[in-house]
Amino acid sequence: MSVDWSWETTWDVLPVLLEGFKTTLLVTVIGSAIAVVAGLVVAVIQQTGFKPVTWPLSFVFTFIRSTPLVVQLTAVYVAMPTVKPLYIGIAVIGVHYATYQSEAFRAGIDAVPKPQWEACTALSLPRHRTWIAVILPQALRRVVPALGNNIVAMFKDTPFLSVITVTEMVRVAQVYGGDHFRYMEALTMAGLIFLVASYPTSLLIRRLEARLARS
Repeated sequence: MSVDWSWETTWDVLPVLLEGFKTTLLVTVIGSAIAVVAGLVVAVIQQTGFKPVTWPLSFVFTFIRSTPLVVQLTAVYVAMPTVKPLYIGIAVIGVHYATYQSEAFRAGIDAVPKPQWEACTALSLPRHRTWIAVILPQALRRVVPALGNNIVAMFKDTPFLSVITVTEMVRVAQVYGGDHFRYMEALTMAGLIFLVASYPTSLLIRRLEARLARS
């Protein structure tokens, strides 16, 4: 049995997919910034041990981490019908992955040896300088692989945004495939673009990890 593959469709669909890729990339870049910043802030707050704040945060993040992304997207989309779906998608996927990034930061901070904290206290180093100059640089070396993996995972989860009508790359491929009855070429090319875009990111993370390990 031979595969009915059309090379003409393969090249025709490429520029259409690249238009959708712009939305995919936009969601990933802004969503990653939200996830990293929010994850770091929550991880630092958790280290304070101030239970009136840390307990509600733990409950909310555990709830978000334990429920499917597609359910969260749909719930927020229905609850906020006047907000642009793209904005909802970026915010929801950013907060969703902030829960994973906060766990990565927490593990990195916990891995910093206790004598480091004690030495800063003995030197009367201000709390904020202890965090910025001593704790976070050491924690960052340990969490780079986890942060990078979460960003790549977010990139591959962007097709979920199609459930709230965001036309990212896979949604564009589905629409093109339906209009031209050529799903195989459109979805295969979309998959290849994901692969080509993910590989340099993974390579960059490994190089950054090696550089931090040498420093």
